[in-house]
Amino acid sequence: MVQRKSLQNSNPVSSNLTRYSKIIINSFNDIKTFTMLHLIKSNTDQFFGFLKQDPVRPNIPHDFRIGDNRDIFVLKSTDDTVKAVTCVSYRVEVPSTEDELFTDVAEPTVATFYTIWSYAPGAGRDLIFNAVDYLKKNKPTITRFVTLSPPTEMAKRFHLKNGAIVFRENSTTVNYEYMRV
Repeated sequence: MVQRKSLQNSNPVSSNLTRYSKIIINSFNDIKTFTMLHLIKSNTDQFFGFLKQDPVRPNIPHDFRIGDNRDIFVLKSTDDTVKAVTCVSYRVEVPSTEDELFTDVAEPTVATFYTIWSYAPGAGRDLIFNAVDYLKKNKPTITRFVTLSPPTEMAKRFHLKNGAIVFRENSTTVNYEYMRV
């Protein structure tokens, strides 16, 4: 076990150094700490089977989740261990129901994250932020990043803790919006 005590003091630079040293130490001990974004574009993808583990929207058919205006993002380690999964639908307006997720649109401007689940602490947050970075670079017409979330305390805590605001409360869902990602 590496002692971090020597790196800690009242200096804010040192506290950041402590955090980064932990990451570096972990990366030498366990290569699984390195993660990367993977995009599922077909039902033959090696990670497509993880959709059967969706705890948020298991009722949505898996084939509906891929298409022209839909993507599935996976956060995985270099040894292909899945850390988190999210499904995204691209819209022109913020949807309030599941039915609104699957109509095709010509010029989408809204990315709607409608399900997310993780297998490791912090992986859901990392996946959303990595997916947003990817979308900003690869889909420049997308200017808003929202969710179609269940009205649960768990969803509320997750999104508010990660910087989202409540955009709208619907009859069976809640839309959270990530403004500064």
